[in-house]
Amino acid sequence: MTLFLLDHGAGNVQSLANSITRLGYPFSWITTSEDFQKATVLIFPGQGAFHTAIECLTARDLLHPLLDYINSGKPYFGICIGMQVLFASSAESPFTRRSLTWVGTPLNALITHWTHGPLKESRQASHYYFVHSYCATYGPERNPVAAEWAHSVTQYGNEVFVSTVRKGNVFGAQFHPEKSGAAGLAILDAWITQSLAGRVPTTVETRIPRLPKPVDGFTKRIIACMDAAPNSSKVNAAGAVRNLGKPVALASKYFESGADELCLLNITSVPKSPLHDQPMLAVVRAAAEHVFVPLTIGGGIKDTVDPDGTKHPAVEVAGAYFRVGADKVSIGSEAVYAVEKLRAAGSVDGTSAIETISKMYGRQAVVVSVDPRRVYVDPSTYDGPYKDELVYGKDDGPMAERGKAWWYQCTVSGGRETRLVSAVELAKGAQTLGAGEILLNSIDRDGTGLGFDHDLIKMIKSAVTIPVVASSGAGTTKHFVDVFRETNVESALAAGIFHRDEVSIRDVKAALQREGYNTRVI
Repeated sequence: MTLFLLDHGAGNVQSLANSITRLGYPFSWITTSEDFQKATVLIFPGQGAFHTAIECLTARDLLHPLLDYINSGKPYFGICIGMQVLFASSAESPFTRRSLTWVGTPLNALITHWTHGPLKESRQASHYYFVHSYCATYGPERNPVAAEWAHSVTQYGNEVFVSTVRKGNVFGAQFHPEKSGAAGLAILDAWITQSLAGRVPTTVETRIPRLPKPVDGFTKRIIACMDAAPNSSKVNAAGAVRNLGKPVALASKYFESGADELCLLNITSVPKSPLHDQPMLAVVRAAAEHVFVPLTIGGGIKDTVDPDGTKHPAVEVAGAYFRVGADKVSIGSEAVYAVEKLRAAGSVDGTSAIETISKMYGRQAVVVSVDPRRVYVDPSTYDGPYKDELVYGKDDGPMAERGKAWWYQCTVSGGRETRLVSAVELAKGAQTLGAGEILLNSIDRDGTGLGFDHDLIKMIKSAVTIPVVASSGAGTTKHFVDVFRETNVESALAAGIFHRDEVSIRDVKAALQREGYNTRVI
């Protein structure tokens, strides 16, 4: 029995390869259509847009061989986009059609979450990581044939969607087992072991209709952020990097401590372009070999030009990070410039980093980092363009805020330059351009330990439908409880307090659980 992995050419497949290597299974890559004949067990992982996957497979003459393999009855495991290509079409790409039986349908908001529930492949209820823009809505009455494929379902708000499918030897998961920690590795291990031993096709079971529950099983995500300055590392002639040092060790520590995601920010000045920043790429590659939760990379994700005049579009830069194991890229200053351009033109033109990356890799792969600071104004006289976004100091609030009003102005270049764009304007524009998540910082709260800026977070949370990550100001476990209670934000991020061991991720999750919030338990 021979295990093969299929890389469609657009997305992070390295993380799955790392997971399978960690589990100790040898594998080969599908490189030509003839390789499907050699494969007796096949896994198709990845992320990205439906049309991108179909177009990439078609361009490489792999689509029809893939369909032939699936119809052959040999074991197949499709992950995220690998499950979605089992569908006849997707509302994400209405003019891109396939030839199987299902139709993908859109969800009103992007899903980025950990959710809790049992799977037959797992011995106990666990948490699994989902990050996708579109889902297969579950409707046994509307489509009973499709419901026969539904192996498990997940609830998002009041909507139930298909999270795994299974029929014969075909298995598909909308979530990412390679990013679901120990629970996900257990799923992969069980499926590969059984498949290599000669899996017996399942028979069609009677499916019990699943109705929405009063409360879904989503968890609140705790994200650890770290700065990386890898350019002090040395690259030898073979491309290997020595002295990667703290970023990789710290990433491993956070993963073992229960972080649900990691954010790695490149704070060095890249002299040429990110594609020439081999130490940073090596840091990401090494971290992905030890971390089995989502990894976001920020810094330098933009169109660049080498000294010799060679141009590198942002989508190429992002692709380099995805290929070594990143799951998302974070865009900061370039997002502000793109929204300024959108405001001036009145419509999108498809050229910004947000648009090109989301088109190729999906909205879920693009995070926009918002770095605003307060601009205080006289509430009795201010009649500027952001008067509808003014926040008023509370009578029982901090003394420095009483009687004052302010709006939130965006900055670029690490907070050194302000732009005439509000935080609300940037968040809305970023969503319009194709961002899948907002990382919301606060220059006024950063490093203070005073807690998150709830006024800012609530304002942005109500302005967009994509997930928001609260950042800046955390100093105690109570601050995490407070931000989830007061703003209903999906996740919260911290850096220094975790790095200095002032607060542990385990203690944060314990505090949240005591207050009745779902968290991923390791």
